[in-house]
Amino acid sequence: MEKVALGSLADQLPAMLTHSLQDQLSRLRVLDEQIARIEQRILDWRRNDDACRRISEIPGVGVLTATAAVSVIGQAKTFRSGREFAAYLGLVPRQNGSGGKVKLGGISKRGDVYLRTLLIHGARSVISAAKHLPERLRALLTRRPTNVVAVALANKMARTIWALLAYGRTYQAAPAQ
Repeated sequence: MEKVALGSLADQLPAMLTHSLQDQLSRLRVLDEQIARIEQRILDWRRNDDACRRISEIPGVGVLTATAAVSVIGQAKTFRSGREFAAYLGLVPRQNGSGGKVKLGGISKRGDVYLRTLLIHGARSVISAAKHLPERLRALLTRRPTNVVAVALANKMARTIWALLAYGRTYQAAPAQ
């Protein structure tokens, strides 16, 4: 397709420009091939790694999120709890206070930016694509903005990932009520 488009423009453009464009297109083809090989390696890793397969069962956790979570978390027992892992990712409220009064703010945004972003995007996809959201999420969506609910769901997903990896369990969806 590129050759046809470039060939039809060759009469209208200087030869130097068409040669430069052909060079750039060949570089883009090489990059596309490299990206395809890397994606295949990631898919193979997920397919062969037990931990990646187990956490891929969580709604909103895809191939990239599963492989990133396994590589970031390492040994799940490094973190004492799922909340500590979520705090490491920056998915917990920032705390400010004095005089014994604690005020909770937005998420702290500390820790691993890439995995936090993947989890939040996965949570957004669950919220937007799910026809039958759990009652708890539907009720939360009526009271809070969608982004707040997405971060809360991402926090829950992070805690679930930690629990599955720490205890070697498989994901079981909550029964529909």
